[in-house]
Amino acid sequence: MWIALAIILVLVLIVINIYNDLVKARQKVKNSWSQIDVQLQRRFDLIPNLLETVKGYMEHEQSVLVKVAELRTSWANASSVAEKAQLDNELSDALKTIMAVSENYPDLKANQNFMHMQEELKNTEDKISFSRQFYNDTTTMYNTKLEVVPSNIIASMFKFKPEELFKTDSDEARKNVKVDFNK
Repeated sequence: MWIALAIILVLVLIVINIYNDLVKARQKVKNSWSQIDVQLQRRFDLIPNLLETVKGYMEHEQSVLVKVAELRTSWANASSVAEKAQLDNELSDALKTIMAVSENYPDLKANQNFMHMQEELKNTEDKISFSRQFYNDTTTMYNTKLEVVPSNIIASMFKFKPEELFKTDSDEARKNVKVDFNK
């Protein structure tokens, strides 16, 4: 009887340990998503300053500036990882276009505010890239725990769900941005 009780106690402790590991992994995924969210918000906070700096110089590229403003509004209303990833990809493309088009405006390139904003955006993009990688790594570890034995049994008992990876949705987003100044 004591042996059976000891075996049951060990099994309960194993289940508790696996459950706690799954909870910790899920919290790490949520935390890593929050880090992406913070960096994306930082980038979106920089955008109004960038737009104000660029506006006076880039009169012919108003559609790009309007697109960035629209994306900023849409991002604030997005709720899922997939929605924010899609908007992030679109915004990255628009910002690349602004930076590429700025090459046509020597006065803009020499503007201290623009140079500062460009550097801030570059630093933020680096942080976003690192945060995405960290999120995908933690999400992959969590999702793997949901699939391997014996934690998959505990995960299904307690209805743990896999998380989405942060990824690009289209082949177009994976390509380099092509800017043609001859049009």
